[in-house]
Amino acid sequence: MLKTLNISSEDIIRNIQLSCQIPEFLEAIAKQQIIAKAASEEGITVSEEELQQEGDHLRLEKKLVTAKDTWTWLKKHHLTLYDFEAIARNNVLARKLAAHLFDKQVEKYFYEHYLDYVTTAIYEVILDDRDLALELFYALQEGEITFQEIARQYIQEPELRCASGYKGIQYRKDLRPEIAAAVFAAHPPETIKPIVTSKGVYLIWVEEIIQPELDEKLNEEIQQELFSLWLKQEIELMEIVPQLIDVSHEQSEELRKQA
Repeated sequence: MLKTLNISSEDIIRNIQLSCQIPEFLEAIAKQQIIAKAASEEGITVSEEELQQEGDHLRLEKKLVTAKDTWTWLKKHHLTLYDFEAIARNNVLARKLAAHLFDKQVEKYFYEHYLDYVTTAIYEVILDDRDLALELFYALQEGEITFQEIARQYIQEPELRCASGYKGIQYRKDLRPEIAAAVFAAHPPETIKPIVTSKGVYLIWVEEIIQPELDEKLNEEIQQELFSLWLKQEIELMEIVPQLIDVSHEQSEELRKQA
């Protein structure tokens, strides 16, 4: 038979305090209040249709296929259907506010930061020996070996080895500066000369350089970037004063003895 452990709201808050997570929680609360206030001032509301669409999106995202899945997930996170609706409403409100504030700024921002949105598809193998890396590089140039063969022989991580060292689509910011400079100067498909870093010697095959297009997806991403910067600036202008539980000296001593 399962034992019951009762945990109070005070216990939860105290644990958050002792876990040094209060700043993160305060920032999240502040952001939500800033969004709600700004949306109200701008006359932004959420329709029932938008709420339904966002609810469907959340269920899909969290793989809540059946009603039972949804109830189980709500129970696990100690949420009600009302709370679920509140999550959906907050998501829609934030997205609509971001669009309202920054949609007209996206195109200008995109062209000003164009290089930040250029991406690349690369494969990499990290070696310990520069001489070995150069030897493999020249062998690749002569067609004596393929990059896939190098990956199978020198990558230890099974999943990465099976993918022949494929790192996926990378932005410039995702790469070390010295690697990004060489990768984005390449003429794909091309293996670039080994690059020595503090982590090891990188042997990289650049499969493709992908020029960005300002489509709907990227438009929304840039809106969110600008929105995040705006929220950060708004928070920096605030003094956040939490109304926390006042733990007495006696309670502190008791907690210390229990620790």
